[in-house]
Amino acid sequence: MTIARLSLITAAILSITACGKQQEPAAPEAASAPVASVVAAAPAPESDVIKLGQAGPLTGNIAHLGKDNENGVKMAIDEINEAGGVDIGGKKMKIEMISEDDQADPKTATTVAQRFVDQKVNGVIGHLNSGTTIPASKIYSDAGIPQISPSATAVAFTAQGFKTAFRVMANDAQQGKVLGQFAVKLGAKKIAIIDDRTAYGQGLADEFEKAATAAGATIVKREFTTNQETDFNAILTGIKGAKPDLIFFGGMDAQGAPLKKQAKKLGINALVMGGDGTQTPEFIKLAGTDAEGMLASIPGVPTESMVGGKEFLAAYKAKFGTDVQLYAPFCYDAVKVMVGAMQKAGSADPAKYLPELAKIEYKGLTGPIVFDEKGDIKDGAITIYTVKGGKWVVKEIVTAAPAAK
Repeated sequence: MTIARLSLITAAILSITACGKQQEPAAPEAASAPVASVVAAAPAPESDVIKLGQAGPLTGNIAHLGKDNENGVKMAIDEINEAGGVDIGGKKMKIEMISEDDQADPKTATTVAQRFVDQKVNGVIGHLNSGTTIPASKIYSDAGIPQISPSATAVAFTAQGFKTAFRVMANDAQQGKVLGQFAVKLGAKKIAIIDDRTAYGQGLADEFEKAATAAGATIVKREFTTNQETDFNAILTGIKGAKPDLIFFGGMDAQGAPLKKQAKKLGINALVMGGDGTQTPEFIKLAGTDAEGMLASIPGVPTESMVGGKEFLAAYKAKFGTDVQLYAPFCYDAVKVMVGAMQKAGSADPAKYLPELAKIEYKGLTGPIVFDEKGDIKDGAITIYTVKGGKWVVKEIVTAAPAAK
């Protein structure tokens, strides 16, 4: 009977354990409660490990960009750890990357952000998209955790006034102004605009429109789509009748490439221009020969022109077996800047190194990094490219105007 009882108890314990494992996938939904109802955890106490969160879309139609960001963060962390770690207040500390997939979805991003807070990360590199970065930033601010986005360009991100929010590339006000002025400089008098209605795509298109109209262009059509759509024939057919000189697309490469192909098929002779979301090797791969003549920009100078840029590109390919897509150099710099602030503060405690991060001056791979009072990078450059012979070729490098206050 004793053996029988023990067997029953053991079976019950195993049953409870198994049920617990089956319920684990439901946890993300529980964490996705409204931001206002989430209680922020206290920042991590000092330990022997620095935990850095990294968030971006690791699944979905722009997973190639999310993986590129993750690789950039990993490059910097591995480099630091392989050199023996980082000296923080006389103690050598290793860095651990905690990477999460936010699926380029705002609601999922808040779940990821709260998960980082609960894990007591020392800082966050991310998110990739403006639409995910903005809602997540409130959670990091409430928890006092510094966040550096390597790629979110929407003006609204840093306009919220959160002291924990920073970015290492020029924003949409800077980029959109340069693109709008450049479009008119190319001779575009009649312009059509399409955006994907995300915080990034719409925000960039809005800034482009302001600059283009101020420079003398007329907007003959303003259309919108979604960041999942790939059929633009109806929109483009309507635009064709307006006979624009240039079509501007605010969105990412997964939509920009089919848009460019379909415009060519419809016999639209207008130039097509996008922002940094389309300036990728993936765009050329998806658009094929129809990619020729595409115009796009990216905040910063060309990677191969950066000090150490060629070496970075070679090391990246050797490590990951693929070329840099877009934001990896900015992710690399974001890690170095955050760690540099910790070193200056002699602490990885967010409350202690945050003041040092706000006033840091760092010579990065992507250029000098100094933040203004909002967390925007000062004097960011914008590079404009075109596709020629199946490759992105530099057309012009412009020093961006300061972000609007």
